Formats: sequence, C-alpha cells, structure tokens
Amino acid sequence: MQTRRWTLLALLISLATAVVALQIQPAATAATPLTVTQAIAQQNGAVATVRGYVVGQPTATTTVVRSDFPSDYALALADTAAETNTSRMVYVQITSAFRASYGLKTNPGLLGKQLDVTGALSAYFAHPGLVSTTAFATVGATPTTTTTATTQPTTTQPTTTQPGDYDSTYYRTAIGKSGAELKTALNQIIRTNTKLTYDQVWNALKATDEDPNNPANVILLYTGRSQSKTGNGGDPDDWNREHVWAKSHGDFGTATGPGTDIHHLRPTDVSVNATRGNKDFDLGGSPVAEAPGNFTDADSWEPRDAVKGDVARMIFYMDVRYEGGDGYVDLELNDSVNNGASPYHGRRSVLLRWNAQDPPDAFEKRRNQVIYDSYQRNRNPFIDHPEWAPAIWN
Repeated sequence: MQTRRWTLLALLISLATAVVALQIQPAATAATPLTVTQAIAQQNGAVATVRGYVVGQPTATTTVVRSDFPSDYALALADTAAETNTSRMVYVQITSAFRASYGLKTNPGLLGKQLDVTGALSAYFAHPGLVSTTAFATVGATPTTTTTATTQPTTTQPTTTQPGDYDSTYYRTAIGKSGAELKTALNQIIRTNTKLTYDQVWNALKATDEDPNNPANVILLYTGRSQSKTGNGGDPDDWNREHVWAKSHGDFGTATGPGTDIHHLRPTDVSVNATRGNKDFDLGGSPVAEAPGNFTDADSWEPRDAVKGDVARMIFYMDVRYEGGDGYVDLELNDSVNNGASPYHGRRSVLLRWNAQDPPDAFEKRRNQVIYDSYQRNRNPFIDHPEWAPAIWN
C-alpha cells in the first residue's frame, strides 16, 4: 500500500511539472517577413510575406515611376524608402481586391510607406516579383486579406462583376512577362475568339454600347450622344459602325476577322464617322462642329477626353490580336500619321499618353465583359491591364 502511495505521488509531481513547463514556454510567433533582398533571391513560386518600402510603380522591366501613376495594378518594394535601383526592388502585382486601398493611382500617399505583402515569389514584368497577392498591410496594421467562405466551393473563374480579375485563369501565361514576350503571350490568348459577320455586328453593338441610363439607346463614341438603338443606318444623323482601327490601314475592309472585330467597332454618328475617315490619331487640329471636344486636321483625329484611353486601348488590342499568323493581315502600331493603306496605325507615343491619362471606366469595363461573355469570348487585355501597353511598347 505504501509503495502505491509513493508511486501515485510521483506521478502527480510529474504531471504538475509538465503543466508548469507548458505554461512558461513562449508563444509561437508568426514567420518573420522576408526582406526584399531575400525575396529577389527566392523566386521559386513559394508563397511568402515580403516587407519593404513602396518606392514607385513598375511600368516596364527596368522602369519604375514615382509620380503620375498610370494605374492601380502594381507597385515596387525596396528595403529602403530612397531606393532607385530597380535591381534592388521586387515588383508586386496588386490583385483586384486590393487596388482601391493599395493602388498608387488612387493612393499616391503610399509612396515611402512600409508594407507587408503576401503572395507568390514569381517574376512580374520579367523582373523579380510577388504575384497573385492575397494580403496587404502597412507595417503595424492588421492585414487586409482575401477570403473564401468555407461553406462555398472555391472557384477559379472570377465573377463578371470583377472584369479585371482574370490573372490566375485567362491571363495566367502572360503574368510576369514584358516586351515582345508579353505581346506574344497575349496574342496566343486573345486570338482564339469567336468571329462575327458584319451583319451580326449591328446587334452586338446594341448590347456592348448600351446606354446604362437608357437601355433603349446606345452611346456614340465621338459625340457621347445617347441615341436610339433603332436609329442605325446610313443617313447623316443615323449611327453606323465605326472601325477605330481604320479598315483601309491594311485594306481588310469588312471581311470576317479584323473587319468585324467588335473590340474596335463602335457606334458613331454617320457624318462624324465620315469626317474622321481613315485618319490616324494625334493631337491638335480644328474643332469638329458636330462632335464638340474632338479635333481634326488633314491627317489626324483627336477624340474627346472621355474616350482618349478607350481609343488607345482599341488600337493596342488590334496590334496584338492581328499578328498575321492566322490568315489575317499583320497590323502594327507606329509613331507616324498619314499611314494610308499600309497596315500601320499611329501615333504610338500619343496613344500611350492617352492610355495613362484616361484609365478604363465602368462603361469600357462592362463593354469588355459583354464581348467576352456573349459574343467573341475574348478580352481586350489593355482594359484589364492598362500597364501592359507601356510594358510592350515603352
């Protein structure tokens, strides 16, 4: 009996000691964020949190701007706030859920702030990067994260209410590329589209360019006028199908393909369409009486401010979509005007400026989505990622 008591007492002492030992162990700490230098050295696709100072927005492999930010889609981090050497920066892709809070166009005051960002250590703009980001936080604040309800299945296809959020699906082979490599990747993505006939374009435009405030009308590109969908035709005040990439630039006419691609076909006042003709895009000229805010001269056309970016992104799309490898003409953006019947369109430097000055608005994003969902099943990548234009042509 005495032996049993001593055994029980020893067991109780042992348990008490274990409990005390557990109570005095330090709590587990979260993994220490990587420095930017470490992140650059570990581009292996692993998910990690990187801590660094916001030093600007990358627009190309070796270009980071520190003011006049063109979009909310990317930022650059460095280990010091004064860093200017792009080789010591990591480029961060800002996924759609975080653009309103961490995009530099909307939040320029973030420049110089220290952030913790979680994502995959993988190239962006052909540069050491952090992509598919899932959490952002200023250092010392609670991270903002993306979550999926546990009672719902995870989907790989973003909802149509977020037209720019296709990076992990539609654009997955383009993410992280720049220059000719990016252009080739985008061509391979967007060239597999459904083709329309020129007659089918009429009804398509009535859906893609519908007036959000009056579903019986469409919005005309150059005038901005809301006009009845049934008011299409050939009379001076009717609306017709404007080829933003002038169809004589490459002589593709209205044949199925570039001549019927609704990513660059828009409803336009008949007489304004005739005044624009096949002119290239550039600055200046005389005011267009029937389309206030537009200007023209002998060889160029300047659209109103509200659609300057729209025009630029349609021209960018046509250049990338039609590369001559699938039986269609090879269209190329250049920095000239008066291109005539050559398969070129300009002026590139001005269009790049317009792309930055007039970012995609709700109307343009909705139009892109309608084309993707209901008609051609392809997207204009420069509406989803305006920063890809300077990444290709800068």
